[in-house]
Amino acid sequence: MPVITLAQANQIIEAILKRGAELDCRPISAVVVEPGCIVKAFQKEDGASMVRFEMALGKAYAALALSRSSKLVRIRQQEKPEFVSFLIAQSDNLLFPEGGGMQIRDESGEVIGAVGVTGDTEDKDEALAVHGIHSAGLKTDDDVQHLGRKYRTRFSSGPDGR
Repeated sequence: MPVITLAQANQIIEAILKRGAELDCRPISAVVVEPGCIVKAFQKEDGASMVRFEMALGKAYAALALSRSSKLVRIRQQEKPEFVSFLIAQSDNLLFPEGGGMQIRDESGEVIGAVGVTGDTEDKDEALAVHGIHSAGLKTDDDVQHLGRKYRTRFSSGPDGR
């Protein structure tokens, strides 16, 4: 099974922190994990508030656990709160359904890890995650949708998956 390298993980985090500063985001924290949510790298900017590691890890965990961005997990929680509450409980409260967590895919579309970003708004955290993944020459779920049903993300429980 392919796994993200330490060099790739560090490159992703470096790009996230640099872009966050360019966009004048609040202090950012970012984690990159291997499949199974095993931490590969983490950084927390000076001035970031408490519990940022746990939030970033929970976002990465959510992305891996449900094979979708953690923002889509939050949307799923709004649609089916009992379902996501069950998943949170089963993860010993590790799963955090809030935007900023994304799966990381290699050039063939295989999941090699996930990133979790926290510190600013959900949308900015998510945009920083995408930027970091792309900066390392890797792909997001959106980048591989065309590769077939194995790679397609269901966005919600609606009849068309949106």
